[in-house]
Amino acid sequence: MPSPFHIAFPVNDLAAARRFYGETLGCPEGRSSDQWIDFNLYGHQIVAHLKPASDSANVHHNPVDGHDVPVPHFGVVLPMETWEALAERLKQAKINFVIEPYIRFKGETGEQATMFFLDPSGNALEFKAFADLGQLFAK
Repeated sequence: MPSPFHIAFPVNDLAAARRFYGETLGCPEGRSSDQWIDFNLYGHQIVAHLKPASDSANVHHNPVDGHDVPVPHFGVVLPMETWEALAERLKQAKINFVIEPYIRFKGETGEQATMFFLDPSGNALEFKAFADLGQLFAK
């Protein structure tokens, strides 16, 4: 397994972040304070830092495979079975998807399962999976 990554991102409500990442996504909580919370996102450390929402927080999009992909975003590449289980878990939780779970680049180099959704603070997340992980960086 590659080395775990670390990413810190802003949230405007720590309690909502704790419910979303801890309960909805099932990420175990690590250290925390009244200003931040560490979560274990499939073996990677993500840190929700309290930062009140600002009026300048605009989401931009780039076209990819016929969909408007939100930029910036972050997420994890999962094994296909884990991705399928998470997609079902999110559907059961009635998450509003920015891009519904689907297979992107079907039949092409880089074919992958992907889905996009927002956390309660508007941070865009992408979770993807490959039937063939060797396609992760294929051109």
